[in-house]
Amino acid sequence: MSPVNKRRARRPLALAATMTALALAATACGGGGSESEDGVVELRYSWWGADDRHSTLQQVIDIFEAQNPDIRIVADYTDWGSYWDKLATATAADDAPDIMMQEERYLREYGDRGALADLSQMEGLDLSKIDPLVAESGDLDGATYGIASGVNAYTILADPEAFEAAGVEMPDDTSWTWEDYIELSAEITEASGGDIVGTQSMGYNEQGFQIFARQRGERLYNEDGTLGFSEQTLVEWFELNQELLETGGQPEAAQSVEIEAGGPDQSVLSTGTGAMAHFWTNQLGGITESSGHEIELLRYPGESTGERTGMFFKPAMFYSISAGSEHPEEAARFVDFMLNSTDAAELILADLGLPANVDVRGSILSSLPPADERSAVFMSEIEDGIVDGNPPPPIGAGQVVEITKRVTDSLAFGELTPEEAAQQWISEVEAAIGAQ
Repeated sequence: MSPVNKRRARRPLALAATMTALALAATACGGGGSESEDGVVELRYSWWGADDRHSTLQQVIDIFEAQNPDIRIVADYTDWGSYWDKLATATAADDAPDIMMQEERYLREYGDRGALADLSQMEGLDLSKIDPLVAESGDLDGATYGIASGVNAYTILADPEAFEAAGVEMPDDTSWTWEDYIELSAEITEASGGDIVGTQSMGYNEQGFQIFARQRGERLYNEDGTLGFSEQTLVEWFELNQELLETGGQPEAAQSVEIEAGGPDQSVLSTGTGAMAHFWTNQLGGITESSGHEIELLRYPGESTGERTGMFFKPAMFYSISAGSEHPEEAARFVDFMLNSTDAAELILADLGLPANVDVRGSILSSLPPADERSAVFMSEIEDGIVDGNPPPPIGAGQVVEITKRVTDSLAFGELTPEEAAQQWISEVEAAIGAQ
């Protein structure tokens, strides 16, 4: 397909050596891909994940190679913790993988330094069926450096059994407010005698604040990478966090630290000790399995009462192609297969997010595990209310995760007021993204 028909709609890289490696990537212009004596083009495809993902993607590669005997895909995978150092080092050494998995916090770091190809210029890469709400999510300065593999939404997961045990009715998530959320959380804790906490801390992931700011006509980051919200909006967010603590709606500070460190498997939902928690839609399956019973998805509070809705579709991850690949056309053919082939989607299902190709997404609904199917239905229900997506975060956004956790803990332990927490968060984030 001609590019004019495209629908336009870790760890932090903090080590000095890693940052130096990325800086060198600007001059990288070769590497990647080779051609064997039998004329077969060899491409390297890098991704992160656990063993089940590695096994699935190898099956997908086998199907692609059977359909494209002139291309051989070499699998290059590791865990999330090692991925970014390995990718930065390979890129600086002029040995970047031809096709790579990217994440939104790091896309700009590679795109701005010339390490990624402009996918809008790739013949044979059909982007016409990509969900409009994420179709431009990998665009920077007029170039497309990443195409979403799939979509997720950040939302609230709720345990109906916990509500029932506390004698509290589930909220109407089409109309509830932030005040309702605070009051409901405190009511559950009180009604259960503290056996069931109303909600898990919402302060550890900046995406919750992202929705809160969007509801007020603001955003976490502007197109130019600067902060896109007022200090007062962040103060109000931290005030909500503090109110949850003061009313007992969420666990006390020390317990919240332990829960956060334990990950989703130790969440209040997974352990049966709480009624609500904030997670991505693609985490529903794992938490449902851990809890042993059905968990429901709820819209964020305030969606019907703000200046606009705040929820959004997030690219689960991106497919990118190295600017130094010696075989970009073949690399584009593989990415096209990953995006548009139902053969690939029937194996991957929702592991890389619900497919970004809307037709492919619809074709696999009946094949999804129950929890993923419910996520798909939920996302279709909220889609009409979503206004737009978000631009790629600025360079340095990977550090925001730890900054957010640290400031949230300081607030919870009483070391900072909401006003001080907002000032400290803004100061540290601006330093991390170079916006001071």
